[in-house]
Amino acid sequence: MSVGSEHRASAAPGVVPAPCASKVGRMEVVPSCLHPMFSKVFTLDYYFEEVQKLCCEVDGHGPSSHSCQDDDFLGGMECTLGQVTAKDISANSRYVELSFRARKLDDKDLFSKSDPFLEMSRVSDDHTEQLVYRMEVVKNSLSPTWEPFKVSLGCLCSCEEMRPLKCLVWDHNSHGKHAFIGEFTTTFAEMQKAFREGQAQWDCVNTKYKQKEQNYKNSGVILLELKLYRVSSFLDYLGGCQTHCTVAIDFTASTGDQNSCSLHYINPFQPNKYLQTLVAVDEVCQDYDSDKRFSALGFGAVPLNFEVSHDFAINFNPEGDECEGIQGVVDAYPNCLPRVQLYGPTNVAPIISKVGRMAAAEERTGEASQYYILLIVVSDMADTREAVVHTSHVPTSVIIARVGNAGFTDTQALDGAGPPVSCTARGASLQPETLCSLCPSCSLCPFGSSRRKTSGISTLSPPRKCVLAKVPKQLVEYYSPKKLPPRGFTAHA
Repeated sequence: MSVGSEHRASAAPGVVPAPCASKVGRMEVVPSCLHPMFSKVFTLDYYFEEVQKLCCEVDGHGPSSHSCQDDDFLGGMECTLGQVTAKDISANSRYVELSFRARKLDDKDLFSKSDPFLEMSRVSDDHTEQLVYRMEVVKNSLSPTWEPFKVSLGCLCSCEEMRPLKCLVWDHNSHGKHAFIGEFTTTFAEMQKAFREGQAQWDCVNTKYKQKEQNYKNSGVILLELKLYRVSSFLDYLGGCQTHCTVAIDFTASTGDQNSCSLHYINPFQPNKYLQTLVAVDEVCQDYDSDKRFSALGFGAVPLNFEVSHDFAINFNPEGDECEGIQGVVDAYPNCLPRVQLYGPTNVAPIISKVGRMAAAEERTGEASQYYILLIVVSDMADTREAVVHTSHVPTSVIIARVGNAGFTDTQALDGAGPPVSCTARGASLQPETLCSLCPSCSLCPFGSSRRKTSGISTLSPPRKCVLAKVPKQLVEYYSPKKLPPRGFTAHA
């Protein structure tokens, strides 16, 4: 994480995490500056399924400061890692295919030609060398062509394109004492530039010969072809792809009458299971939605003066079903309860189909720009597998959170722990993990029935992580086979 600061009130600030967090590190001190730009970079582990809070403090480091305790506190800030524009340093996000060949290498053998092989190493900051790849031996050839190989940029150059790369060419000898032919040094940045300009070749130089022979030019020429690929990560997609979260709430009579025994009962001292689930999932998703607006829908109830509905806005706003942030959903839910009659049957298919249509429209844009998450909070669920199956072909993740003790036989077949679900009527199939459930063991169970019996929202933690941890993988696995790169990247950038 890179940290910058503007309009500070002291002469020599430094930044450290606040005591509320485990310490990540301390930035350098920038002396006599009210607008410092810090250069130190922090590396943090990122988990989509968790709300990872960051705390920073800005301190003034004066001439009389002998330790951190002597610094003057100037101010602090808090945010979540999901709100920070981060750089993915995964070593597997990009990889390159390198194809080397040589021309007119020195002959090191008396009765035959050289048996050359090439070794590539990256040079560390302390000038030590780490072997990246050793190519195969090509027998009896002074102009060998070695097999192409693929390597991640992390392995090749530690994702630093200007890091020196050293290539050595040897003549293989069976007794193990190989004869040195020559070497050259380059960087990955230079490789790319030379290849684009059609000049990807280097003199293979034997320094000993160069020092002794006045007219020495080289011990051969090494030529290169390369192809650069990107395996886009979830963080790459976050740069241009927004998520849109829709919540679907069960208002059927199976939740119980609206009294203290009802799953919808509003306890003034503790949120009910519906509210706990909504907050736990939405607080994670909100960091990846630029407008922080959630579509909040209900099903299985009779709104006042209407017929039974399986797709109605719980805010009863005729202009749209979206609520402002988590708080908007939390406020709309209890306000909705007196205005509906709990009814039935349990039929969430219209909402699933509605989200599927929106996602299908997004799919036709040909861009990885909008991904949909549908959270279904339900106490019982009829067979809506066909509607769920068809969302597996559009950019959507469906999460089913079960509350209460009603049977869940129909939805167990949809869970990733079971076999694939098929829909013969349309010829579609739902592969494992396309649909996941809110449960510590990734299989359906009543919400809040995990082994942790503590009260309050803490019981949500294991199932929330279980279900949300699958979303990044689902997003990447949807876009990657379709060759839809993140916005700002080309397909092979």
